[in-house]
Amino acid sequence: MKAITLAHPSPPLSRRRSAVRISLASALLGALLCGCVYRLPIQQGNYLGADTVAQVKPGMTRTQVRYLLGTPMVPGGFQNDRWDYQYYLKTRRLQAPKRSRATVYFRDEVVERIESDLSAAKAGTPVNQPAAPPPRS
Repeated sequence: MKAITLAHPSPPLSRRRSAVRISLASALLGALLCGCVYRLPIQQGNYLGADTVAQVKPGMTRTQVRYLLGTPMVPGGFQNDRWDYQYYLKTRRLQAPKRSRATVYFRDEVVERIESDLSAAKAGTPVNQPAAPPPRS
């Protein structure tokens, strides 16, 4: 009489190699896809366009400034004669974020002066300037 063993025979070598290849391929694919994760852009504050900031002039009321620039990001807690606007936009991981700021100073409820890091050179085409006519053929 022959003894019966209940041990499972090991799979053939070709099956083991294919299983190793599949696991390595899936690990490589997973590592490559980790870099493809979509990241939302981070935006804080009101967008400050140079042309919009240039429209704020001395003598304007607080309501007019709020209409142009929106509600200030940093409310004047102890200094009610100053509104600070900050803008921050980060779109990509390796790209530097875009930042801009503007500070509006009031005296007797009207604009006294405005300080900003935006210049008209960054603005592009001014708002009131008509578009260039199309070239003639």
